[in-house]
Amino acid sequence: MRIGLLGTGNVARALAQGWSAAGHDVLLGSRRPKERTDLEFPVAGLRETADHAEVLVNATPGTVSVELLRSIGAPALAGTLLIDVGVGLSDDYAELSHPNSSLGEQIQEAFPSTPVVKTLCTMDSTVMIAPQRLDGPSTVFLSGDDPDAKRTTGRLLTDLGWPPSSQLDIGGITTARGQEHFALLFMGIAGGLGGHTFNIRVVTP
Repeated sequence: MRIGLLGTGNVARALAQGWSAAGHDVLLGSRRPKERTDLEFPVAGLRETADHAEVLVNATPGTVSVELLRSIGAPALAGTLLIDVGVGLSDDYAELSHPNSSLGEQIQEAFPSTPVVKTLCTMDSTVMIAPQRLDGPSTVFLSGDDPDAKRTTGRLLTDLGWPPSSQLDIGGITTARGQEHFALLFMGIAGGLGGHTFNIRVVTP
């Protein structure tokens, strides 16, 4: 599958590594692609990346994601699954930029013809592509309004090492709020543990 990852930071590069290892064709999208010659994966402009992709992944800072997507344009995004892993945080990481909503919802509202699925934003980039490094199974969440888009996302999560038993569909795109708001608790846990390589597991009786 052709996967376009918008962004060239730690998350985008990690996901590119994970999906490339699973046999997918990955392309990183940057506003300044000519300046990113230091990366091990091919890099193109944002619009070129969107045109290339069967699935797009938003791995840009959540405070600028909608603006960047608008620069690509709704027609170029229409009908393309967009997996959103971004979270909008203030510069000091103390507050969310969407305290009464979520980035996932904002993207879906801005691009109604683009099915958006929120996932992978409750962990760091290391865990995203190597959940087997943790002590036992843990949980990855999916939020979105389009069942087909979530099924495709689930298959791509499996390719990263997340079996269906670890995937939890928590409902429509409005439930992305819960995933994104976990960022504040994530940072508290990281401070308590002294590291970011961990995840949570939903347990039932």
